[in-house]
Amino acid sequence: MTRPTPAPALTLPAPAKLNLFLHITGRRDDGYHQLQTVFALLDHGDTLTFSPADAALSLQCHTENNQGALPTDDSNLILQAARALQAHTGSNKGAAITLTKRLPLGGGVGGGSSDAATALLGLNQLWELGLTLPELADIGLALGADVPVFVLGHSAWAEGVGEQISPVTLPNDAFLVVHPGIHVSTARIFGDRQLTRDTPISKLPASLEAVLTRDFHNDCEAVATRHFPEIGKTLDWLKQHTGNARMTGTGACCFSRLTGLQQGQQLLQQLPQHWTGFVARSCNTSPLHQILGETLAKFRETKNSGKPA
Repeated sequence: MTRPTPAPALTLPAPAKLNLFLHITGRRDDGYHQLQTVFALLDHGDTLTFSPADAALSLQCHTENNQGALPTDDSNLILQAARALQAHTGSNKGAAITLTKRLPLGGGVGGGSSDAATALLGLNQLWELGLTLPELADIGLALGADVPVFVLGHSAWAEGVGEQISPVTLPNDAFLVVHPGIHVSTARIFGDRQLTRDTPISKLPASLEAVLTRDFHNDCEAVATRHFPEIGKTLDWLKQHTGNARMTGTGACCFSRLTGLQQGQQLLQQLPQHWTGFVARSCNTSPLHQILGETLAKFRETKNSGKPA
């Protein structure tokens, strides 16, 4: 009797994001903050591999850049995403998931949210659930406000608590992203009484080039710099070397727009000790979605032919 050929593993990226600006325009009765922002997706991030398993779910994590060990229990957003998908669909399938973690923890580049989004899309395919992107985005919103933009996979203008998403087209710019070696708690920043919460609502500008001008800013930057002086040092260093700098999200990462990738690679060699960074380009379509069709076509072909990937 011939045994069925196991389905091949599926490897997908979980890209970083930058908040090109972040305005806090109000606070709801439930404590959530109203905001406006532009999400730029980058061609750099984590990687997740999904392998079929029996009913069990398991997670292994490999970290880079001297980051500490990550939790592999249900406190990890990846497993929370997997269990939310099971609960939504009634699926009893399992998976062995491996995360290669490149993005800094507490960096404001969306690492955990992007990992969760990739888990939702990857397991939706591995388990052949057939959910649409909007359905997956709704599941993701319960995991975190940034998850839907990664699920939908396009640069976006976002409002509300981040869930009102409108796709936009951005220039394909090069960025240097620097992490000053500290972990910033989003709750601490949003809980600060001095955080600006009444920035006037802006209209979507005719040219998105405007969101990197002085008329737009990050309302969390002043609070984060006060709590974490190293962020201020990072912003000053970037301004000195590039002429522009801004913090992304609630920190700790800061970024500069570059004249090209070569400038960024040169600056990486000059980073102060204990700082890390990466150079990346913004992309209007997420790297996850760029390769998803090709990868899934190969995945299905291999699965149907019974040949190894």
